[in-house]
Amino acid sequence: MPTSAVSARHLIVLGHPAPGSFNHQVAETYQTVARECWQDADIRDLYALDFDPLLRAGASPSPDVEAELAMLQACDVLVFVYPIWFGTPPAIIKGYVERVLGANFRPAYLKSEASAALFHGKRLLTLSSSATSLPWLNERGQWLSLRQAFDTYLANLFGFREAEHVHFESVVEGARENYIAELLGRVKQTARFMCSELARERHARRTALHLDPANS
Repeated sequence: MPTSAVSARHLIVLGHPAPGSFNHQVAETYQTVARECWQDADIRDLYALDFDPLLRAGASPSPDVEAELAMLQACDVLVFVYPIWFGTPPAIIKGYVERVLGANFRPAYLKSEASAALFHGKRLLTLSSSATSLPWLNERGQWLSLRQAFDTYLANLFGFREAEHVHFESVVEGARENYIAELLGRVKQTARFMCSELARERHARRTALHLDPANS
C-alpha cells in the first residue's frame, strides 16, 4: 500500500493467547478492511509480542512501552480486541492500559484536565467477545460495569473523543460457521464505518485549512 495514500491510522491491540481464535479473526478482518479503505492498520498481538503486563516501579517508561506509545500517539483510533473473562478484559489488556496509556499519567491529573489531553481527539473502539449471551451479562451487571469502569472511564480520563463498544456474544468452540461469518460481517461493517468517519474528518480539516484566509 503506498504510504502517500494513507489517510488515517488504526492501532489494533489484540489480547487473546490462541492463534486462530475468533478474536484473531476479528483483528485480522478489521485490519484487512481498513487497508482496503487505503488506511493504515497495525495489529499489536500482545501474546505474540510477549508483552509484559506487570506495572513495575520506575520513573520513566521502558523501551517496550516507549515503542507502543509512539504508535499510539501516531494513530487516530485505538481498537481493543479481547474476550471478556470473569466480567473484565484479560489481564494482558489491563496491563497494556496501565503500562502504556498510563505511562505519563500523574495522580495530580485526577484533579485537573491534564490527563484528558494525553490522547485528546483520538477514538477508542472495543471489539469484545464472550461465551455467554449479552442478556446474561446484563442480568449480572457485568456489561454495565465493564462499559462504565473501562470504556467510559478510559475515554474521560485520557481524553478520547468517544468510546464505542461492539460485542459478539455466544462465541463458543464448535459454533456454526455461518454464525461466525455473520459476526465477522459485523466487524467489516464496523471497520468500514470507522474508516468512513476518519476519512470524512480528514477531508473536513483539509477543506477548513484551505479556506482559512490565514493560509492564503
